[in-house]
Amino acid sequence: MASDNSFDVVSKVDLAEVKNAVDQATKEVNARFDLKDSKSKITIEGTDTIQLASQDEYKLEAVVEILSQKLVKRGVSLKNLEFEKIEPAANSSIRQKIKLVQGIASDKAKIIVAAIKDSKLKAQASIQGDTVRVVSKDRDVLQQIIALLRGKDIGVDLQFTNMRSN
Repeated sequence: MASDNSFDVVSKVDLAEVKNAVDQATKEVNARFDLKDSKSKITIEGTDTIQLASQDEYKLEAVVEILSQKLVKRGVSLKNLEFEKIEPAANSSIRQKIKLVQGIASDKAKIIVAAIKDSKLKAQASIQGDTVRVVSKDRDVLQQIIALLRGKDIGVDLQFTNMRSN
């Protein structure tokens, strides 16, 4: 009897890389002449929020651009960032929070499962919390599904983990 093969579709952000990117961006912001006296700051709050603060929207935009470049260089997908609206802060400055999206939301998971079913490949996909488990008897089918999902833009960065034969 043939054994089942499976893998998990997940969406995770490496928090160590985020911290490194924030540290690098902070150094660059402090060194840049155009941002010298702008009181621009980048801080990490908890495990899922980055807070940006600056003097005005133009300078905040520059800080976002610097942070984005550093995150991309460190392999953190910008798809996993959720920018909240800019809000006023003390001393006529402004701030913006960026949430780090961990896991696959149920609506996105349903899109993934539907895409796998629509492909007519012999595999079953099931939603398990914030991951999607894909099971098939044939490893080649699993490889085709990974290629299919990489080609689709679902709105979050996907990783494929726990490839195993049962």
